Amino acid sequence: MRKLFFLFACFISSTLQAQTIKTDVLVLGNSTAAFSAGVQASESGVNTIILTQSDGLKISSIKNLPHTGVIKAFEKRAKKSLKIADSVSLPEITNQILNAVIKNWSDSSKLFDVINNTPYYEIKRSGSGWEAKLTKDKSIKAKVLIVTDNIEKVLPALKVSNLKPAETNTLNYNENLYRTTIGGITGTSNFLSLYSLLIPNQENIIYIKADGFETGQAAGATAAYATFYKTKTSLANLKGIQGELLSYKLPLMPFEDVKITDSNWLVIQKTGITGILKAEIKGEKVFFNPDKAVSYTEIKQPIKDYYYKAQIWFDDHQNVPVNLENTISMVSYVGNKAIDATKAEIEKKWKKNYKFSSNYDLKKILTRREFSVIVNEYLEPFDKINVDRTGRVIR
Repeated sequence: MRKLFFLFACFISSTLQAQTIKTDVLVLGNSTAAFSAGVQASESGVNTIILTQSDGLKISSIKNLPHTGVIKAFEKRAKKSLKIADSVSLPEITNQILNAVIKNWSDSSKLFDVINNTPYYEIKRSGSGWEAKLTKDKSIKAKVLIVTDNIEKVLPALKVSNLKPAETNTLNYNENLYRTTIGGITGTSNFLSLYSLLIPNQENIIYIKADGFETGQAAGATAAYATFYKTKTSLANLKGIQGELLSYKLPLMPFEDVKITDSNWLVIQKTGITGILKAEIKGEKVFFNPDKAVSYTEIKQPIKDYYYKAQIWFDDHQNVPVNLENTISMVSYVGNKAIDATKAEIEKKWKKNYKFSSNYDLKKILTRREFSVIVNEYLEPFDKINVDRTGRVIR
C-alpha cells in the first residue's frame, strides 16, 4: 500500500511539474523585434521561448532586414529545412515559409522554442523573474521577460500605469552617449543605448517596439547576458554585450559606407564607438569615410582623452602629419611598444592581415581605415578602456 501511494504521489508531482515550463528568456509577441530578440538570445546560449498569440511570426520581408548574425542563423536553418545547397540563394521568404522553418528549428533545438496561438491571461513576478499564466494550471516561468506588444497586461506587475518602449538616440558628438550603443539603426543616424533599454527600478524586463529589428537583437543579447551570468539586467556589462553583438555582426554604429562584408568592419565599428575618429553626419545618415586621410586636429584630443601618456607625445609632436611613421611613434610611446619591432610587425601584416590595398610606406598619410586598424591593434581603446553610463571615459 505504501509503495502504491508513493508511486501515485510521484505521478501527481511530476504531472504538476509538467504544467510549468521553465526557460531563461521569454519573448512576448510575433513581430520582427520578437523574432530577432528570440533568435539572438538562443544564439547567445540561453533557453529562449517566443510566445505568440497568433498563428505564427509575422515579418514583412526577411530580405530587407540587416544581414546580421540573426539573419545568417535563420538562413542556415532555412537552407537545411528546405534542402537547399549552401551555394544556392533562398527563395522569397513568405511568412508561411518563415514559420515552417522556425517550427523545424524549434523542434530540433534544445535552446529555442516558439509557442503559437497561446494566449496568456496574467504576467506576474516570480522571485527575481517572471511567470506567464496560460491557464489556471499551466504557466511559463522565465528569468528575463522581453515584451514587444501588449504591455498593458504587464503593467499591474510593474505597479505603474503606463510604460514607453525603449527609445533610440540620434548620434550627436556634443555628448558621449554613443559610446554606450548596443545597436545602430540601419539607414539612420540613430542608435540604441544600453541605458535606454534598461527600465529604471524594474529588474529583468525589457520593453521594445514591435518593428525594431536591431533593438530586438540588442534586447536578446542583453537578456541572455543576465541569465547566462546569473545576474540582473541592471548589472548588465556594456562591453560584454557590445562584444557579443559585434560577434553576431550587428552594427553598433550605423555607418552607411562600411558594410558587414568589409574586411575591416569590426575594427571600424570599434573605432567609431570610441569616438577617436568621428563620423560625418549627413541628414539622417552617418558616414565613416574610411578612405579619407586622417588629420592631426581630429585625433589629438580624442586620444588624449583616452590615454594620459598621449598628452606628452602630442606636446612633443605638434601639428605633425598623421603618416605611418608618426602613428607608429605615437602608439609605441603610449602603448609601451618598441618602435622598430612595431614597424616590422605592421609591415608584415599590412596586406596579409590588414587587407590594405596600399603599399607599406612610412611617409604615407594614413586613411581613417588604416589609422583605425593600427590604433585598435596596438592601443585597444575599445577593448581596454571603460566608459560610464553617459559614455565618459573612465581612466
